[in-house]
Amino acid sequence: MTLLSSAPSFARPVTASPGESSLEIVVVHTTTKATLQNLKTAAELAAGLGAHIRLLVLEVVPYPLAVESPSVPLEFTRRRFRTVAAGARIDTQVDIRVGRERIQLLEAALQPGSVIVLERGAWWTRQGRLAKRLERLGHQVVLAS
Repeated sequence: MTLLSSAPSFARPVTASPGESSLEIVVVHTTTKATLQNLKTAAELAAGLGAHIRLLVLEVVPYPLAVESPSVPLEFTRRRFRTVAAGARIDTQVDIRVGRERIQLLEAALQPGSVIVLERGAWWTRQGRLAKRLERLGHQVVLAS
């Protein structure tokens, strides 16, 4: 498992090593329970497509704090998501992004045409609106139940 941590202006695209599939399935962290379910759905998709999985963790830092100093120390966040990924028993790359605005962090972290797994939500819920927005931006959204 690889851990990346970067500010949105330093967002690095995830690239495959030679011989690896370049197809990536992105799971956006919301709650631990939903993220574990979404990782399982992503694993099922990845197995059939020969893709790899990236768990995207978006840490929003409130304005009174410096972006480099989130309210929760990054080392704690790293350990927490290593544990989540290990608990899912799914080979997962953990990518932590730190910044001010959640949607800007998300959009900066995605490659064009990304495949994203989100939990199912009605169109008027936050998850439903996010899924529609990502689809409008050209991404493929898979809704896990």
